[in-house]
Amino acid sequence: MWSKRCALAGATILAACLATPLSPALAEPAPQSASPAAPPSVIVDALERDLGISEAEAITRLANEERAAAVQSNLSSSLGDSFAGAWLNADASKLTVATTDPAATKTIEAQGAQPAVVGRTLAQLDAVMQQLDQAPKKARSGASLWYVDVTTNSVAVQAPTVEAAQALVEAAGVDKNVVSVSATAEQPTTYINIIGGAPYYIGSSRCSVGFAITRGSTPGFVTAGHCGRAGSRTTNPTGTFQGSSFPGNDYAWVAAPNNTATPYVRGSGGANVTVRGSTQAPVGSSICRSGSTTGWHCGTIQQHNTSVRYSQGTVSGVTRTSVCAEPGDSGGSFISGSQAQGVTSGGSGNCSSGGTTYYQPVNEILSVYGLTLRTG
Repeated sequence: MWSKRCALAGATILAACLATPLSPALAEPAPQSASPAAPPSVIVDALERDLGISEAEAITRLANEERAAAVQSNLSSSLGDSFAGAWLNADASKLTVATTDPAATKTIEAQGAQPAVVGRTLAQLDAVMQQLDQAPKKARSGASLWYVDVTTNSVAVQAPTVEAAQALVEAAGVDKNVVSVSATAEQPTTYINIIGGAPYYIGSSRCSVGFAITRGSTPGFVTAGHCGRAGSRTTNPTGTFQGSSFPGNDYAWVAAPNNTATPYVRGSGGANVTVRGSTQAPVGSSICRSGSTTGWHCGTIQQHNTSVRYSQGTVSGVTRTSVCAEPGDSGGSFISGSQAQGVTSGGSGNCSSGGTTYYQPVNEILSVYGLTLRTG
């Protein structure tokens, strides 16, 4: 277990530290590319499958949507402040453009769109959205989503209860006549590929994913038990510790619904290493570790069935290796060839001067909790 300032009493072994401060990251904008002249078959096939339409209908729809986008762009510019949004009907055969200026209807019709005269401009609706976005955090935390609905010329607020939606509207101080509130079962979460060695967070602390698993139809991952107790919440990916054992053992598993369990571990340079099973490697075998602090490092297996005494207590049945690790690597993957071996527990030293690291065998974790390792 790697902790902020942990050391084994009477020994040089550092207990693994799960607490590495969370720091902000900058996101790069997605690259932009021009629309192709003809729709790729992969898009047409997906529309057929997911929208339940024919190939001809998919191609027609895409052509209509391309024209509609151009018309919307032209009219949003020419209508100026009176522009109030645009939308397509169900099969994308008709574009409606809203305006607050009745005199602008002929301009809209000349572009082949259907006009709709409304009471509020898009800029006014966007201003209401900004007020909601800036409402107190407590009020926003009770809602699920809010958005500009150009089809009704209003702003919609949805929450698990109508009362919670109304609380956000009141806290934001917006005109209630502009807003509609409703209850929803939606509970939005982020979608993340679960990959061994990647970071995850418990509050402001960081640990590393061991291996992606499933339990029934629920995706998740195994990790170190000292990283969290049953009921602890994680982010990136979003999940909940379902079981945890430490000391004595040092293992846990996290259920992470709505994320994707993959058969991969982050290897050298971020390249994915495919997990193909979990056959235990013998002493003397080469083994590599992936963690969110120090990345990919390798060494050899020195001993199985080791007991190690951390300041929090003794952990038994771990494997000793010559691989280095540092705070934040806790829970990360140990893999020999293509075979999953275990999750990082603790150790001594660091990746500058070298060190020794212990891992909790993965097969025990899978057996105890009835988990299935995600393999390629």
